[in-house]
Amino acid sequence: MSADRPRITRIFTLLAGFLAAALVLGILTSGLLMPGAAAVGALTRSGEDAFHSLPNDFTVNPLAQGSRILAADGSLIATPQSKNRHVVSLRQVAPIMRKAQVAIEDSRFYEHGPIDPQGLIRAAFEDLRSGTATQGGSTITQQFVKMSLQEQALANGNTSAAKAAVEKSMLRKIVELRYAVALGRKWSKDQILQGYLNLAYYGDQAYGVEAAARHYFGVHAAKLTLTEAATLAGLVQRPSATDPVHHPKAATARRNVVLDRMRELGIITRAQWHAAKARPMAKDLHVTYLPSTCAASSYPYFCDFVLRWLEEQPALGPNVEARRNRIYSGGLTIRTTLDPHVQGIVDRSIREVAPEHNTLAVGAAAYVTEPGTGKVLAFGQNTKYGLTASSRGTSVDYALDQQYGGSGGFQFGSTAKAFSLVTAMAQGLGTHATVQAPAANGQHAATFTPRDFPQPCGLSQDWQVYNDEAWGGGTMSLMNATAQSTNTAFVALAERIGVCAIRDTMVAFGIHGANGDPLGKYPPQIILGAQAVSPQTMANAYAGLAADGTSCKTYPVTDVSVGDKHLWRPKPDCKQVADPSAVSKATQYLEYNMTHGSGILNQLAGRPSAGKTGTADGNSQSWFVGYTPSLATAVWVGNPTDPTRRMFDVSMQGKSCTAMTGACFAALIWRRIMDRTLDGTPAESMP
Repeated sequence: MSADRPRITRIFTLLAGFLAAALVLGILTSGLLMPGAAAVGALTRSGEDAFHSLPNDFTVNPLAQGSRILAADGSLIATPQSKNRHVVSLRQVAPIMRKAQVAIEDSRFYEHGPIDPQGLIRAAFEDLRSGTATQGGSTITQQFVKMSLQEQALANGNTSAAKAAVEKSMLRKIVELRYAVALGRKWSKDQILQGYLNLAYYGDQAYGVEAAARHYFGVHAAKLTLTEAATLAGLVQRPSATDPVHHPKAATARRNVVLDRMRELGIITRAQWHAAKARPMAKDLHVTYLPSTCAASSYPYFCDFVLRWLEEQPALGPNVEARRNRIYSGGLTIRTTLDPHVQGIVDRSIREVAPEHNTLAVGAAAYVTEPGTGKVLAFGQNTKYGLTASSRGTSVDYALDQQYGGSGGFQFGSTAKAFSLVTAMAQGLGTHATVQAPAANGQHAATFTPRDFPQPCGLSQDWQVYNDEAWGGGTMSLMNATAQSTNTAFVALAERIGVCAIRDTMVAFGIHGANGDPLGKYPPQIILGAQAVSPQTMANAYAGLAADGTSCKTYPVTDVSVGDKHLWRPKPDCKQVADPSAVSKATQYLEYNMTHGSGILNQLAGRPSAGKTGTADGNSQSWFVGYTPSLATAVWVGNPTDPTRRMFDVSMQGKSCTAMTGACFAALIWRRIMDRTLDGTPAESMP
């Protein structure tokens, strides 16, 4: 007992000080039965000083609330969140909900000060008698203070402070009273009730009345009915034990307690009371779960991509941790460029040609962008999103760079040749250019030596170059070399115009390794696309050709706001990287390829287009990348795990080919995406 004496003495001192201060501040009403004058006079000055010495600078930090990621049409992609909360103003909460909450928690809330003297004295005498702080007596103001202290402690990662904020002790209660007095002098009753309704936990991971209304009933808080409001109001005391999803009987019983109290206070009529109590809980429930994780989103790959992209943006914070905290707790509305219509086309077109778990065990991916802006319209692949092997899916995105959740990329083959054409045109060659192409076919190679390609963009050993279509050697028009994708012709062209010059062009158009490495300087990487890149990179690079040599960075977000306040409006980041005249001539070569070359079977309906196939060594990877003035798409089909697997005599979805080439499957997907997306739009002339 002696060991507890200092603590008990301090508690009595603080309580005496509080009562003295309360009298001075007029917190206690004159009608309350108070101790006699002698008892009041006995309140020590030291007790009052002790109470006033407690901290009273109570600041309420902004509440953590989830953000929303929206598609271009305003539809919801995901709600990244540390807590499922949506802050609303008091006028956005149905009046019946406000009345229900006040009725069950603090019916005299609008009549007393920050502290209810009747409840306080009753609770204080009982707690002193029992020696513990078991009685409530808390006003809504006091509850709000307690919840705020806990919330702020948890937000700061201070679990011990969070525990102390809600522990059952008289000392904690007195500190809470001090803060309540301070808050009551700064905030109006409506402000406090608004804060309370947004802060309270309503069970089943729903924080605040708006999130709870949406979760349990599928409505906004402004539309809550009497029975719905009574259900929510009753949850605050024991949210985990009375939520209507997991404990419908307990929730109904608690709801009826609230209804009884509302009837007792005259808030509802007898008829309303009878009807509400008779209403089954199941008639109100319309439980909805927001896509808070990417796995639950309708667009999981895009969701994962845009979160990674946002974490890179300095406009959202000084470092990744700060940006992530803002995304998950800042209540942002993030509007993206994703076009759900185009996304549906991409997903359908890929699976029509290369279905999930196909007989060839190949992956397929496509990336669609808008030339001149870099807008990410859609991307997809023939897998479902899955975080584990047992899900038979993958979270690895074949369409994207590794930094955005993509794979290590795939060799892009002859799609690289477009940039040799741009370089050649910039050096003065025209659309009637010719080249001396050495003889080669699929079995016999032409040999190029380090003498042919000196450093810094040169060979370190002899290079054997094969052609898919046999060429007997000699002068060849560059148009036919493009249409037939003759490797020896483009290697000879590179020897003439310079490998480093071609590399400079490719780098200017944004081509880089999917793993983040810069484009290499080795001739096979530059001339014949022997480096691993992503469809994202190739779609953006070809979009630069479609936009007269204007290259744009990836642009997936158009607006970030909180409520009605715009925090950041990203703009397209584009620059002119090549002479428009040179690009125009290169486009003519790629148009010719669509009418006379590897793209001949995949011309678009009623409109000109430009494009190029690509195939990796051993035909393990295949590509088609092409564009119109308003749309650019890159498609890859190949082996996502074994780049050395040779793929010949292949068949899928009723189509058979002697080898896995860009013209075989990738071009079919490309044509379907482009035709369907552009359907109904006017045909445009190529640049």
